[in-house]
Amino acid sequence: MKGFSATRVAAVMIKEFKQLTRDRLTYALMLGLPVIQLLLFGYAINTEPRHLPTAVLVQEDTVLARSIVSALHHSAYFDLAAQARSPAELDEMIRQGRVQFAVTIPGDFTRRVARGGASDRDRAQVLVEADATDPSATGGAVAALAALPMQALAHDLKGALLPRGQAAPPFDVVVHARYNPEAITAYNIVPGLLGVILSLTLVMMTALSVTRETERGTMESLLATPVEPLEVMGGKLAPYVVIGLVQTVLILILARFLFGVPMQGGWVGLSIGVALFIVGSLALGFLISTAARSQLQAMQVSIFYIFPSILLSGFMFPFKGMPGWAQVLGEAIPVTHFLRVVRGALLKGQGLGDMWRELLALLAFVCVVTALAMARYRRTLD
Repeated sequence: MKGFSATRVAAVMIKEFKQLTRDRLTYALMLGLPVIQLLLFGYAINTEPRHLPTAVLVQEDTVLARSIVSALHHSAYFDLAAQARSPAELDEMIRQGRVQFAVTIPGDFTRRVARGGASDRDRAQVLVEADATDPSATGGAVAALAALPMQALAHDLKGALLPRGQAAPPFDVVVHARYNPEAITAYNIVPGLLGVILSLTLVMMTALSVTRETERGTMESLLATPVEPLEVMGGKLAPYVVIGLVQTVLILILARFLFGVPMQGGWVGLSIGVALFIVGSLALGFLISTAARSQLQAMQVSIFYIFPSILLSGFMFPFKGMPGWAQVLGEAIPVTHFLRVVRGALLKGQGLGDMWRELLALLAFVCVVTALAMARYRRTLD
């Protein structure tokens, strides 16, 4: 038996480094994934979101009403994104997910502040409706509302109104948590898991399946047949479409009976969204397989896609709490739009008119990825 040789160890080490440099995809993933993790966790992830989009309905044009709007505007938690003209328009904004908060200042607000009613029925009130589908996105902002009554009108209660801000707050903030009033985290997480599970299984399984045929040489036999690229893609992906549909039905059943997730409706839009997302995920897996030279590479590229999908889609962390550049990246990820479809349908009962933007984004994803996969596969044929 030969003794230990540092020279031989060095020779094997040099050989391994050369092998890594030849495998450029693996080398890039090893260096790029830590950088992406650092940027995402360091800059994009925010567990206490601020500057949340807020719509305001002001039913009286008075100094006190404008002071409340100004206080919300200068708050770190609220970003006045729109001013509604009617209660119906305000309701539509929060139901479609365009705003996180809807604030209503009633028409008799100033009169009630001046009268200083002693009972709850007579006191001035400001209604704040919060989209509580994601409890972690609204918790900090709702807590900040406690200071609004004492701060908003601090410079307006003068003269005859001075006593109204001394004994007690001049008005009450009534918070109405919509769609998830009990702040049950499962109502947000479990529907979101549908998108994550479909991504994990369908993208990775398809990429590994096609790459496995390339490694084993069976793809060469397939390429020798007169089968068209689109026919190959359809035949390869059809079984996984069935698997994806079975997974969807199973997850929805378990979500209802194990976690009590409400099923408010929106089944037509949800069905279209599921179909588009399944086809898009499978097409992406097929596209990855045309670039990967081994199953290891296919798995690495799949993880490289899935990791940002979990962090930037709004599944684990509030989407509106991320900085602008991270939201732009998140909008380019199909999981983001699919989660909005699922949560909007199950928790809000949204219809096609409410989720058409998200469905259109999923359709664009399917078309682009399918076209790229076909182009890559044709080059493989050549």
